[in-house]
Amino acid sequence: MKKIKIIGVFIIFILSIISHFMYTWFPNTLFSILFPVNESIWEHMKLIATSTLIYSIFEYIVYKKEKIYYNNFIFSYAISILIGIISYLIIYIPLDDIFGHHLVIAILLLFIIFIFIEIISYYIMKMNKIKYSNIIGIIIIIIIYTIFGYLTYYPIHINLFYNFMNKHYGIKKYSL
Repeated sequence: MKKIKIIGVFIIFILSIISHFMYTWFPNTLFSILFPVNESIWEHMKLIATSTLIYSIFEYIVYKKEKIYYNNFIFSYAISILIGIISYLIIYIPLDDIFGHHLVIAILLLFIIFIFIEIISYYIMKMNKIKYSNIIGIIIIIIIYTIFGYLTYYPIHINLFYNFMNKHYGIKKYSL
């Protein structure tokens, strides 16, 4: 399981790079919820969530094929994604305020968050079975994507949701 988690960090990172462009390539409602629609900090949290979820499907298939034992699979990824998003924002926002937007910092932090996500997921999967863990995990994932969808179309007018490159909020172009 450890090897799969280590490999996962790199695959999730590659998926996040591809995910960055998915809405541009395939603009539709579903992709607007799953992938970033602009360059705001908030929209990039979808890279963390969606890339990790896509990888988790591959990981699940590998575990089943290789008969690798685990617990709390869906719950582990739901909690990992939630903690990953919160951790990224807690670290990135002050760095962005102090140093301004630097792509290298953003990408390096994203990679570190993917390491963190895989570590959290690993330890939750090694824990004893948590009652209703899959149901709780599914509910958390649904809540995360409901929030993503809502805030993509109805963003709060604060810096977190502002696309400084194109001077608008969310998917609709709300000017300052």
